[in-house]
Amino acid sequence: MFHKEGFKIILITFILVIASFLAVDNFVSISWLRNLLLFILFAFLIIILQFFRNPKRKGVLNDNQVLSPVDGKVVVIEEVFEKEYFKEKRLQVSVFMSPINVHVTRYPIGGKVVFSKYHPGKFLVAWHPKASEENERTTVVVENKTFGKVLHRQIAGALAKRIVNYAKVGDEVIQASDSGFIKFGSRVDLFLPLGTNINVSLNDKVKGGESIIAEL
Repeated sequence: MFHKEGFKIILITFILVIASFLAVDNFVSISWLRNLLLFILFAFLIIILQFFRNPKRKGVLNDNQVLSPVDGKVVVIEEVFEKEYFKEKRLQVSVFMSPINVHVTRYPIGGKVVFSKYHPGKFLVAWHPKASEENERTTVVVENKTFGKVLHRQIAGALAKRIVNYAKVGDEVIQASDSGFIKFGSRVDLFLPLGTNINVSLNDKVKGGESIIAEL
C-alpha cells in the first residue's frame, strides 16, 4: 500500500525506469555494463516504492497515551522551553527518520486541532540543534479532555524538500490517522505536558501509530 503523496512520483518513476530499461537494453552492447545499469534502475525503483509505502498500523487507540507520530529513532528526550505556542516548559521527545523509514506523519493523540502553522525555512540536517527553529517546518497542536494539548512539529531535513500537513484548525482528528507526510528525510518533535511518563529511551526504534511514547 502506498501513500497518496507518492502516486505522482511513483508514476513518473515507472515511466522513466521503463524508458531507461528499453534504452539500455537496445543501445548498451557490453553485457556486464548493461546488467549493472539495469540493476541500478531496478534498485532506484525499489527505493522510491519503499519510501512511499504506507503500512497499516495496529496501535490501540487510548486517550491516556501518546503514540509515536512517525517511524524512526528517538534522538531527544529533555525538558525545554517551547517558544512558539505554549511559551512555557514542556517535555520534548524527538524522532529522527532516515530515508528508509516510513515517512507518514500520524496524529499522536486524538481530539481537536487548535493550532496549525507552516514555517518556511532552511534545510539544515535534521539533527542540527537549530533545525527545530530554523528549518522548514509545520507546528500542529491537538487537544483532548484527557491529555490536554500535545504539539507535534514536522521538521524538514537536508534532503526533505516538501512537508505536507493536513491538519486544519477546528478539525476533529483520530489518534494514529494521517496528519501529513515529509518527503526524503526529516524529524518530528513532540512537546508534552510536564509530569508525563515517558515510555521510551534515547536510541529506541519506534513505529508511527503503534509505539507508545508517553502516558499519563
